[in-house]
Amino acid sequence: MSDILSHHEAGVTTLTLNRLQRKNSLTAAMYADMADALTQAAEDTQVRVVVIQGHETVFSAGNDIGDFLNTPPVSQDAPVFRFLRGISGFPKPLVAAVCGPAVGVGTTILLHCDLVYAGDNAAFSTPFVNLGLCPEAASSLLMPRLMGHARAAEALLLGEPFSAESALEWGLVNRIVPPSQAHDLAQQQARRLAGKPMSSLIETKRLMKLGIESEVAQRMDRESLIFGRMLGEPAAREAFTAFLDKRLPDFSKL
Repeated sequence: MSDILSHHEAGVTTLTLNRLQRKNSLTAAMYADMADALTQAAEDTQVRVVVIQGHETVFSAGNDIGDFLNTPPVSQDAPVFRFLRGISGFPKPLVAAVCGPAVGVGTTILLHCDLVYAGDNAAFSTPFVNLGLCPEAASSLLMPRLMGHARAAEALLLGEPFSAESALEWGLVNRIVPPSQAHDLAQQQARRLAGKPMSSLIETKRLMKLGIESEVAQRMDRESLIFGRMLGEPAAREAFTAFLDKRLPDFSKL
């Protein structure tokens, strides 16, 4: 069975992260599948809305570390960067349902969704610095704008997790519901959107992003270059080795 499930009904395409045995950690193949799905959805007139969801117990644990080390994203054509460009520039409404942990990219992709519904068990974190890396998905730009510099610094510099309640207060999510209701609510809202004039939805979303889309693209490109460089540096090597060895990393000499 595929690690990314795609289902289309009533104008809504739903992409489900389907790797529960690995907490929906993302591989290069999964990024490629999602990038291709977004490209197809953008061009398909039968697709009016896209929903991204995980499982009631976990949205995504972020990147699969083993796969990440075997196929590091060192070029702009890497599947992860193709996917991030695809989600940031997607012209139609994007809805997300998030339950359980949303780690790293599991949090930053939500910055590019139009509506986000969270289970009350959702927990968000962006521990890039803890891995010897830098932010991605233009999160270094969008998180301070959304949350304010001080809160973004706690999330990005300290890597401190934050709750669904904080995410709601800071504007990352639209509503909190029990985990058993989050996916249904996302589908309900997606179908409401699908019943509206497509041209109005597209133009309204475009106007809402007008003036920032080029800034987001530039920041994403800049982040990806730095991210690729930092992957080969000692801090990241120590962080990943420590993770695989199930020990705390030692950055005291780095």
